[in-house]
Amino acid sequence: MKPNNKVLIFTYYWPPSGGSGVQRWMYFAKYLKKLGWEPVVITVHEQQASYPVCDDSLLDEVTDIRVIKTATREPLRWYSMITSGNTKKGMPQGEVKRSGIFGKIATYIRGNYFIPDARKGWVPFAVKTAQKLLKEELISHLITTGPPHSTHLVGLQLKAQFDLNWWVDFRDPWTEVFYNKDLYRSQKAIQKDASLENKVLQTADGVLTTVGGELHNQLSVKVPNQNFVSIPNGYDAQLMQEVKATKPMEVFHVVYTGLLTQNQAYDSVLHALNNLSNKQAIRFSLAGNIAPEIISFIRAALPKVEVVYQGYLPHKEAIGLMKSAHLLLNFIFMTAQTQMISGKLLEYMATHVPILSIGDPDSEAGKFIEQGTAAKMLDAKDVKGIYVFIEQIAKQKESLQNDFPQLERWSREGLTRRLVQEVFNR
Repeated sequence: MKPNNKVLIFTYYWPPSGGSGVQRWMYFAKYLKKLGWEPVVITVHEQQASYPVCDDSLLDEVTDIRVIKTATREPLRWYSMITSGNTKKGMPQGEVKRSGIFGKIATYIRGNYFIPDARKGWVPFAVKTAQKLLKEELISHLITTGPPHSTHLVGLQLKAQFDLNWWVDFRDPWTEVFYNKDLYRSQKAIQKDASLENKVLQTADGVLTTVGGELHNQLSVKVPNQNFVSIPNGYDAQLMQEVKATKPMEVFHVVYTGLLTQNQAYDSVLHALNNLSNKQAIRFSLAGNIAPEIISFIRAALPKVEVVYQGYLPHKEAIGLMKSAHLLLNFIFMTAQTQMISGKLLEYMATHVPILSIGDPDSEAGKFIEQGTAAKMLDAKDVKGIYVFIEQIAKQKESLQNDFPQLERWSREGLTRRLVQEVFNR
């Protein structure tokens, strides 16, 4: 193996961490190995990490990947204990909870003292481990992926000490991420965060994102001469082929998987399902990290619908649930319409099940979804359009298939080939 075929990857999330954040570089590492590269992953030891969810099944995907685990010292563990009673639960995902005096105080602490984030205590441990490794081995390529964006501070220090081709991966935006506006940040905190981001963007050899368009435009204003590459998360073709599922014919099966919060607009869909339930038997299955109060709200809004909440499912089981659906639902985070295309959408497409996504039809995600033969992105205010689309899918549930042009381009292996070509062989 040539020394310059080694890729050093820093990622906080790694199996047994669950959720979507871990899967991007888990799969990149898996297929880099298959394509003749040698990924070396530095991550946090799971006994000290703050993971919202765990998924031991993902360990099977990375059995032959070299992984080095470090200690960490995180203020997040104490924040998490105070706010949830659990040191490992971490921050609420996809929303900022500001209810009550205590919630407001906790939010202020989060926004003004955890800069860029509450996992920054990992940085010195990661740097020390990498320094030893880089002195012993010749490694040319470096990847840091965030969130947590404090991971990029590791790359900043290593780039100053070693000859590395360093690319930063923004799975989500940094200073422009949609929930920052809710953190009661002082001007000093905002400036400090922006300064760190600018230093990272200016020092890195390139910036990798899951979506281009407006996000690249925002970033290029800060660093006009930077290299920007957009590669989405994709779907694993091998897993998609392995998982078999049967659709229930006695009911219209609607499925939602993933994170669901109060920062997503699902009222119009619930209204449509409730109306349709007067003439159609419906089962609504949900899986993922969803608060009990949201599940209770959904049950109350759908008195005639069979609502089944399955909790967080291992990835393979989640794929099985998706493939058992007649209709898959997706809700874009409000005010985040231009910032991301979730990996879940690519997996949705790969199931060939019809899709209804609620968000901006003119966004990059909206234009992407519309390529499907039975897929729509509709505005939450389009109540009639939402009902008509769902009713059409229900009427054709036994025969309708959602086909997507050149789907193989979006496989995890295909996207890893793009990564090699556009980043490592640049």
